[in-house]
Amino acid sequence: MAHTTPYPYSTGTNVARTQEITSTITALGYRVLRYGLALVIGWIGMMKFTGYEAQGIEPLVAHSPLLGWMYRIWTVRQFAAGLGVVETSIAILIALRPWSRKASAIGSAVAVLMFLTTLSFLFSTPGWEPSLGGFPALSGAVGQFLLKDVVLLGAAIWSLGEALSSTGIRKDVS
Repeated sequence: MAHTTPYPYSTGTNVARTQEITSTITALGYRVLRYGLALVIGWIGMMKFTGYEAQGIEPLVAHSPLLGWMYRIWTVRQFAAGLGVVETSIAILIALRPWSRKASAIGSAVAVLMFLTTLSFLFSTPGWEPSLGGFPALSGAVGQFLLKDVVLLGAAIWSLGEALSSTGIRKDVS
């Protein structure tokens, strides 16, 4: 009996073309993921210099056991501006990937820590909607705002892993 392929009109050229298209789409996805992450972190970081954003994060920081003490040292605006500098720096480091894999790895690692910290706000800031019975119903003001950080955390972890694997810092285990 002759060997048949699932695609009767498939040729080596079609398979190669499909692999090329898949590879191009994957490469584009990686770029959008990395630079989208940098854009979001940078944009949010730049917003920290506005009174609007400083006031917006105040209840999150104030309720946080990790960061609440900061308001005893700095004003709301000073803390927000400092956070803006950190976030903007993280974005720049991540975006430096074509020039410095190590810088990108450092920025990605700090982004992972940042997103873990912001996700902790889900447990320290009142973010459950009481009119819907509380947990698991997230409020729009806090809960839904923070939930996006799960995806951003995943992007930062991927970016860290990719940058580390290309620097030789991490050795793959077979």
